[in-house]
Amino acid sequence: MAIITLARFSRFQITGIRSLSTKLSGRHVSGTAGTSTERPTWVDRLPPKMRPYLYLTRIDKPIGTLLLFYPCAWSITMASYALEAPLTTPLTYLGLFGLGAMVMRGAGCTINDMWDKNLDKAVERTRSRPLARGDINQRQALVFLAGQLSVGLGVLLQLNWYSILLGASSLSLVTVYPLMKRITYWPQAVLGLTYNWGALLGWSAVAGAVNWSVCLPLYAGGVCWTLVYDSIYAHQDKADDVNVGIHSTALLFGEQTRPILGALSASTISLIGLAGVLNAHGAPFYLGLGLGAAQLARVLWRTDFESRPIGCGWSGFWIWMGALADYAVLISGLT
Repeated sequence: MAIITLARFSRFQITGIRSLSTKLSGRHVSGTAGTSTERPTWVDRLPPKMRPYLYLTRIDKPIGTLLLFYPCAWSITMASYALEAPLTTPLTYLGLFGLGAMVMRGAGCTINDMWDKNLDKAVERTRSRPLARGDINQRQALVFLAGQLSVGLGVLLQLNWYSILLGASSLSLVTVYPLMKRITYWPQAVLGLTYNWGALLGWSAVAGAVNWSVCLPLYAGGVCWTLVYDSIYAHQDKADDVNVGIHSTALLFGEQTRPILGALSASTISLIGLAGVLNAHGAPFYLGLGLGAAQLARVLWRTDFESRPIGCGWSGFWIWMGALADYAVLISGLT
């Protein structure tokens, strides 16, 4: 009997330890930012001294880079369509802007975390970020940021002078964005202005100057799109945000979030559609736009704002695919 009792007690201990281990390891840091301590990533296979810097850039979470890249890709492809440019033109600039998006998204994350080091410690989703956790200090982050901006400048210098000046002018938005959550309930709008700058810059890189009649509605549509997806993400942090005094559209919209984001989604599709009309696009463009609209509708229908959101990135992808298909039809007819 004693042996049986001891065996049962041992099984109980093992079960309890496994349960505790599961709970501790299950503290998931979700969303598009932050360092997860739950699931190892490819970054964890690299030398330990490199890991904090890579996690600082969120390179293990590429959705942020894609959300920055898609407006660039829309604009580059639409400009190539308008100018009937050879295939080498969009390929060249898509490559440059893809690299630039990865580097500058990382630089933006570094700036954000330098501003928010103390705030991040108080938010469940962000407290394991390298600066908040103390893996690196502010001076090390500043030196790393200088390197990131140097690489970004190297990419920017591959463009024409109009585009160089236009691209450099966006740095003010990148710098002040982290401050906006402290003073306004609309930081997502400032992020939209920042993240969609490529809708202007992509066109100027291809054409030498911005076609404002096409690019302004494209840019405005992108800003509305950012308001949709980042408001959804902001719902993850709203309890912590209230406690530490951070503002967001998630707190501002409250129970009206779904209808407001529905209106913003409709604005996204309408404004990008207007840009397509002004650029004389054909049916493939609108097919892609329709798929993007369907994805936004799916996101708004299925997202539970209290849990991890369904990504909006696919809507941007389908819009780009529509523009790319239209361009492909055009150049195949020219050759």
